[in-house]
Amino acid sequence: MTPERKNVLVFRALPEDLLQRIADRHDVVVADPRRAAERARFDDALPSAHGLIGSSHRIGAAEIETAARLEVVSSISVGVDNYDLAALARRGITLCHTPGVLTETTADTVFALIMCASRRLVELSNHVRDGHWTRNIGEDLFGWDVHGKTLGVLGFGRIGQALARRAALGFGMPVLYHNPFPVELPELAGHATHVPLDELLQRADIVASTLPLLPETRGRMGEREFALMKPGAIFVNGSRGPIVQEAALLAALDSGRLRAAGLDVFSTEPLPLDSPLRTHPSVTPLPHIGSATHETRRAMAELATDNLLRALAGQAPRAAYDLTLPPT
Repeated sequence: MTPERKNVLVFRALPEDLLQRIADRHDVVVADPRRAAERARFDDALPSAHGLIGSSHRIGAAEIETAARLEVVSSISVGVDNYDLAALARRGITLCHTPGVLTETTADTVFALIMCASRRLVELSNHVRDGHWTRNIGEDLFGWDVHGKTLGVLGFGRIGQALARRAALGFGMPVLYHNPFPVELPELAGHATHVPLDELLQRADIVASTLPLLPETRGRMGEREFALMKPGAIFVNGSRGPIVQEAALLAALDSGRLRAAGLDVFSTEPLPLDSPLRTHPSVTPLPHIGSATHETRRAMAELATDNLLRALAGQAPRAAYDLTLPPT
């Protein structure tokens, strides 16, 4: 018996071979709603779609209501905050995501931001590029050591744990972490300590956020929290922009309370041209590249494709998101 062909709406570009895998089994419409020229095609295809696959676009209650035949949403991401979880749960629609395959790459990015912010690597690279390196640099351009410093990790899921391994085992950094519960990891025994948030902020030389975006973490880092950090500490955010109250971060940098910040994520993305974070001399900004390597984005797309095809065939996806949990 020939399997039933269903309708799939691809709302973010996929590698051609993965797109062909889907097209071999189902009828496919490719339409990125973020592009004005493709928005009407997306809207037209949504009511008949059995499956959606993509990322970086909000699929809210209105879109879910419109998609009357929808069975599965396969997100090419770990985070699911772009989806109305309650609306999906009410309809019994399966939501899939891509945990695991981007853990190590994202941890690489966060640790790279720690290195860049502490050693002023981007600033000094531009110093050379702009032709200012005409003699040996003076103390005004010196950076600060990373090895041996205390790292505070906000959130201790897969990425937080991978970051802690890099810091503790590779750079001899004592690690403090704040999490709803302690995590037992034999390889980090004696290297990583579960502590309350305030203690972490007061003791860490570098604070890095790997928190999920939840109602209780939105705006978690504000004026009070930055004031608790050690004078001259560094803050790094590789998780979600809205976790940080950006005005409070800027104030802490301008006052000299914080030495530097490394940011891969922002409250508004892409970062507006008039944002002071874009040109602040103490900020190393990146364009949300946590998982942006050829290998990892390929692995994410493969997992999302597998999830979609398995769900449409009535099989268990490799990575279904539990809709009873908050977004990550």
